[in-house]
Amino acid sequence: MTDQTLDQADGTASLDSELGPTGRPHREFPEPAALRSHGPARIIALCNQKGGVGKTTTSINLGAALAEYGRRVLAIDFDPQGALSAGLGVQSHDVTTIYDLLLSRQLDPIDAIQKSSVEGLDVIPANIDLSAAEVHLVNEVAREQILAGVLKRVAPLYDVILIDCQPSLGLLTVNALTAAHGVVIPLECEYFALRGVALLIETIDKVRDRLNPAIQLDGILATMYDARTLHSREVLERVIGAFGDDVLETVITRTVKFPDATVAAVPITEFAPEHQASKAYRQLARELVFRGAVA
Repeated sequence: MTDQTLDQADGTASLDSELGPTGRPHREFPEPAALRSHGPARIIALCNQKGGVGKTTTSINLGAALAEYGRRVLAIDFDPQGALSAGLGVQSHDVTTIYDLLLSRQLDPIDAIQKSSVEGLDVIPANIDLSAAEVHLVNEVAREQILAGVLKRVAPLYDVILIDCQPSLGLLTVNALTAAHGVVIPLECEYFALRGVALLIETIDKVRDRLNPAIQLDGILATMYDARTLHSREVLERVIGAFGDDVLETVITRTVKFPDATVAAVPITEFAPEHQASKAYRQLARELVFRGAVA
C-alpha cells in the first residue's frame, strides 16, 4: 500500500505503508478532542473467562490513559481477587465495596467510590467477599440486572465505566454483560487463550438476545504479544482471520514493566510514561474514542 496521510483535524487517522503486528497498515489515531460536558457514562466490560490474559492490566492502564485525555473514568473491580484495587493502591478492606452495593440497595454507590493516584480515575473496590455474591444473588428477582441498577446511579458522573470481570462466565460476569454497552476482550497471544473466545462471544450473543439487546463487541485486544516468537505471530494471525475488523489495531506487547508497575500500585502510564507499553495504552484509548466506543 502506498503512503497515505489523512487529515487528523477532522477526526480521521494517519496511515502509512508500514504494517503493524495485525498485518494492517500502521495507523496513528488522533488525540481526542476535549469534552465540553461529562456523562452519562458508556459502560465497557473487560471480559474473558480465561485468567491471566491482561484484563486487570488493561482496565487499569486504559482507564489511566483515558483520564489523561480528560475523560472521567470509574473502574469497577468485579473480581474477588481484588487485583484492580491493589493495582491502583486503593483500600479494599473495612470500606464499602462492590459486594456491599450488590447486596444492599439502601447503600449509596457514591460512598464506595475512591480516588486513585491518577486524576480523573476513580475506583469502586472489591475483595474476597465478592466470591460469595453469586450464592446470595441466586434467589434474587432480576438477579442478572443488579449491577446495572448500581451503575445507573453513578453513570451521570462519568464518561466511561470500566468493569474488570473475573475469569468466569458465571452470574457476576453475566451481571457485567447485562450492565455494559460494550465489551472489550483481552486475548493473550497464546493458543489456549484463543480456544475460549468463541464460547465467550456465544455468551455475549445470549446476553444480547435475552437480557441486553444494546450490548456490542467493542473489540478483541491482543495482549502479551511477543513478535520474536512464531507462536505469538501465528495466534494473532488466526484471531484476525477469524474475527477480522473486530480485532483492535492496537497490540499490547509483553514487558516486565507491567509487574513492576503493579508492585508500585500505579498504572504503567504513571510508572514509566515514556515506555512503549504506556504509548500502546494511550494508542488503545485513542482507538476506542476513534471507533466511538468512548466519548
